[in-house]
Amino acid sequence: MTLEKAQSNEAEALTSISRRAFESDVLWGASGPGGPPGYDSAEWQAKAIEFAHYFKIVFNGQIVGGVIVFPKGEGHYELARIFIDPAFHRQGLGRQAMRLVEEAFPDATRWTLDTPRWNTRTPSFYQSLGYTLIGQDGGLLLFEKRLSHPKECGQ
Repeated sequence: MTLEKAQSNEAEALTSISRRAFESDVLWGASGPGGPPGYDSAEWQAKAIEFAHYFKIVFNGQIVGGVIVFPKGEGHYELARIFIDPAFHRQGLGRQAMRLVEEAFPDATRWTLDTPRWNTRTPSFYQSLGYTLIGQDGGLLLFEKRLSHPKECGQ
């Protein structure tokens, strides 16, 4: 598995995967199909590719997911989104992608992310990777991972 910078001509493929991934959340507590803003919009994905750190997750030569990261300044990065095609769930790809994205930002001393409160699988996933629940904002759980030395990323 590799993590590679997404290209604008891949926006449609990433949108299709994003749609399948987020709409499969009905299996994990979502009240119905849906997802975060722009999850099903190729235009939104293309803009994110242009303006954010947007990586495609490639497994056996095939795009199977994506990761979007926003720099927040002074070693702080926000994991804005990670998604993997449901056909590739439960194979360790999410864990590998998280390790690779953290390694891609060796200056990171703090990572933050949020996940819906209703999602029954993601809180334990993030906690297993060293993220700590730091609060709630409406329907979201807020997580943080602090690193005393940037080289600790991915450990």
